[in-house]
Amino acid sequence: MTTTEIAALHEEVRALAAEREAVILAHNYQVPEVQDVADFVGDSLGLSREAAATDAEAIVFCGVHFMAETASILAPDKTVLIPDLDAGCSLAASITADQLRAWKAEHPGAVVVSYVNTTAEVKAESDYCCTSGNAKSVIEAIPENREILFLPDLFLGVWLERTTGRKLKIWMGECHVHAGIRPADIERWQDEAPDAELLVHPECGCASQCMAFGNDRTHILSTEGMINFAKSSPKERFLVATETGIIHRLNKEAPEKRFEAISEKAICKYMKMITLEKLRDSLRDWKHVVKVEPELAARARGAIDRMVAIT
Repeated sequence: MTTTEIAALHEEVRALAAEREAVILAHNYQVPEVQDVADFVGDSLGLSREAAATDAEAIVFCGVHFMAETASILAPDKTVLIPDLDAGCSLAASITADQLRAWKAEHPGAVVVSYVNTTAEVKAESDYCCTSGNAKSVIEAIPENREILFLPDLFLGVWLERTTGRKLKIWMGECHVHAGIRPADIERWQDEAPDAELLVHPECGCASQCMAFGNDRTHILSTEGMINFAKSSPKERFLVATETGIIHRLNKEAPEKRFEAISEKAICKYMKMITLEKLRDSLRDWKHVVKVEPELAARARGAIDRMVAIT
């Protein structure tokens, strides 16, 4: 698409959003032209808070399906749209509600902490939700004498054990994109970029090794944490270990600095399914509506509210 075509679509999307009284939320991993037309761009926690607080009549969620479900639970009186119903999540698909119920039966009395990358059905079986931005705070808010089941991300769970000192029961799920960023991908940073700061998402398969570096140039951060750190850091060069979509926002937020992806292969096909044309069509044709059944939403709401409340 040419710059002129993108500008024309941006204008059309903004006009439709105004007409429909809709707010556009976009995750940090969305394609650049979608990020650029959104009212808010952020991580799962930030977007959840925007969904809960918005005065708009409708929410168009440019992300993946579980995010639109979460918005529907937090804003049940709003119409929630997702521009592509097939935008799923490999991590959310790694555990079902039936599997969680069976796991809970093996550990009666345990506190269930579910990463936000889960279905509404799984959230409804959970005591707390969390994001990478507040997972540590959530774990630390639970009394030390309580057993904790953490799901579904293996790497985030291992990182939480190391940072909190708590022993967790961890589900063996993973994000196919973050799991694909392996310790070998860090070697270029060590060998060829000694001047760079390394920003690593805790879902990455290399996160535990990076913690072992023990230097002040390695930082395990959520996507929003990466944005804030890069903006405030006096350093000029950063290598980024997460989905490559974050690079666009980093470049916008800190244009005077240099950002490079640790792995150019770290691309989520689901996040890239939403295009500017699909966003336009969603607003124009009022599709696709995501609505969580009220009883299920009520059960999931408590865990989500606890996530949103803990910083």
